[in-house]
Amino acid sequence: MRSYLARHAVPELGRVVMLGPQNRGSEVVDWLDGWAVFGWINGPAGRELGTAADSVPNRLGSAPSGVGVIAGDRSINWINSLMIPGPDDGKVSIERTKLAGMADHLVVHASHPFLMRNPTVIRQTIHFLRQGKFDRAEAAAE
Repeated sequence: MRSYLARHAVPELGRVVMLGPQNRGSEVVDWLDGWAVFGWINGPAGRELGTAADSVPNRLGSAPSGVGVIAGDRSINWINSLMIPGPDDGKVSIERTKLAGMADHLVVHASHPFLMRNPTVIRQTIHFLRQGKFDRAEAAAE
């Protein structure tokens, strides 16, 4: 989304929710980038998602207005989690999902591949799209 918006104007863009985005790159890419199998599986685009200052995510800048970010704090990939400092979803640390200019940020108990099907994530996404912020009362209850 951020790459597309950096190149194209979308005048009627409303609120947007990003799920587990590598907004500031992923340490997993930093660790595995030199491996041939990583390049073969992920291609050139995968190699662009590291944490270096000149990586694509870090060159894209801040979020457009009306962006909410949901990050997971559970991992089913303990090998990847060993490469990531702090809480993570098996692909990216919670800290690296944060983005300057975002309207709101929420952490849910889910792993990266299952964020989009998580009932809490679905409810929170709908709430953000309607209200422009996540439902902290529901989040606290869970």
